[in-house]
Amino acid sequence: MRKNRVRLIALTAALVSASIGTANAAGCLKGAVVGGVAGHYAGHHAVAGAVGGCIVGHHLAKKHAEEKAAQRQAAHT
Repeated sequence: MRKNRVRLIALTAALVSASIGTANAAGCLKGAVVGGVAGHYAGHHAVAGAVGGCIVGHHLAKKHAEEKAAQRQAAHT
């Protein structure tokens, strides 16, 4: 039973990251794994956790990329 959940989480993360494209998938897979594990232990909501983790992971990765770009821009001026 546990193997099936892990496979479902991995499949969900792969489908979500593939559906949004590789350019926009930054942080999604790592967030989905962390969210899936947290959701599993928080009441067997692994899939919901994986989806939420993907969204949060993508947001944080985008924010980090913007901060890096701003630092590079400031260094060039």
